[in-house]
Amino acid sequence: MDLLSGLALGIETAVTPETLLFCLIGVTIGMFIGVLPGIGPMAAVAMTLPVTYHLEPISGLIMLAGIFYGAQYGGSTASILLNLPGTSTTAVTAIDGYPMAKQGRAGVALFITTITSFFGGCFAIVLLMSFAPALGKMALNFSSAEYFSIMLLGLIAAATMSLGSPLKGLASVTAGLLLAMVGMDPTSGQIRYTFGILELQDGLNLVAMAMGLFGVAEILKNAGRPERKAKNLQKVRLRELMPTRKDLSECWKPTLRGAGIGSFIGILPGAGPTLAAFLAYAVEKRVARDPSRFGNGAIEGISAPEAANNASTQAAFIPTLALGIPGDAAMAVLLGAMMIHGITPRPEFFTNNADLFWGLVVSFWIGNLMLLVLNIPLIGVWVRILTIPQKILFPAIIFFICVGVYSVNNNTFDVMTVIVFGIVGYLMSMYRYPPAPLLMGFILGPMLEQHFRRALLFSRGDMWTFVERPISAAFLACSLALLLLLMFPALRALWRRRALKLGRLWPL
Repeated sequence: MDLLSGLALGIETAVTPETLLFCLIGVTIGMFIGVLPGIGPMAAVAMTLPVTYHLEPISGLIMLAGIFYGAQYGGSTASILLNLPGTSTTAVTAIDGYPMAKQGRAGVALFITTITSFFGGCFAIVLLMSFAPALGKMALNFSSAEYFSIMLLGLIAAATMSLGSPLKGLASVTAGLLLAMVGMDPTSGQIRYTFGILELQDGLNLVAMAMGLFGVAEILKNAGRPERKAKNLQKVRLRELMPTRKDLSECWKPTLRGAGIGSFIGILPGAGPTLAAFLAYAVEKRVARDPSRFGNGAIEGISAPEAANNASTQAAFIPTLALGIPGDAAMAVLLGAMMIHGITPRPEFFTNNADLFWGLVVSFWIGNLMLLVLNIPLIGVWVRILTIPQKILFPAIIFFICVGVYSVNNNTFDVMTVIVFGIVGYLMSMYRYPPAPLLMGFILGPMLEQHFRRALLFSRGDMWTFVERPISAAFLACSLALLLLLMFPALRALWRRRALKLGRLWPL
């Protein structure tokens, strides 16, 4: 299917009253969650996942995707006006956005973030339309050996490229893989690791696990912190939104660079929009003629990160839809939502589910246009939401989480699972273990096991099959290189410690 016929099919699928309504609901919820400090898009996607069970697959996925990329828009509002980053991706926007607001240029900063976010998202959508189907066609030649190798690379990359300690990331991935083995063996049908609990025979509930790790855990983490008040709010008038010609000339190159960086980072498994935003900011500071301007209201300091984080969120759909390898934890939940609806992203996805793919693509364009139109007029509404006390907001969110997860299977065991994984997620946050790799390991674990065992069945138990195939060997080599890069600092520190010890003992 060529590009024009694909877009025509997408317009036919996405431009209906029902899908437009759910696209609007998704981006509005996304902006709302993006504004609230400490909640984040991952928790929003997890909390609204049960609602999609009662929707058509295209409507549910469009709404979840709208929440995901809509949160990137909303987070910049509180960052600029109040220095309260709604998400980790917009924390870098506050570095220069809030000084611009104190200088009386909040309107210009908000307008620039909106336009650059729109451009970054559109740039990545073009890449999605161009490269995802081509990548899918190339992957049609993949066997189980290649799929195992690329999934292994994705999990190692998710562990090593996530923010924080790579070793702790690997530990989280390993825990996710172990949890994925609970329930029925997909090959033999044997029940394993259930410890006699009947509710675990079908495995752990993905929705309950995601809502606990990211919804309940985030609320527990933020409930113990002092409540931040929205004070000294600067009113933004429409005539203050228009940037000067100098502003536009200073931001268009950083926007292009940020969109390119964000698209590249978004394709990498486990990288995510946070890494893209900080990397784009670091690049702009490095290439600037006067780096001292950064942190004092440099317009490049908001245009590049905003373009990067929105490009990253859209580009993450490329490996997710083409290969079934999620770019980050939110993509992993979306992948789980597709599987729940009986849709497994794989190379055949673009031919077997062409209406779904092109409908999603067109909905991305529509959703970004909605965000462009809604973001500025609703600034006052989003800022007033920040005045809601935490003692009202957090219990309400917990209530909706419990009701949502109970409504999936009408099972109180799922509510208990949410609570348990909420505590687990809180403890992981306290000890700086990233929860996102755990969820990615849990979702990719069954597919990883199936492709590993299938490859061994085809090769009659010969492990060399993973190395004899060139593409599989290349992915395994990349995985090994990542592990060596991970181990190099630890080995160097161990070598120095050993050398110092021998140096002290040598005179003896």
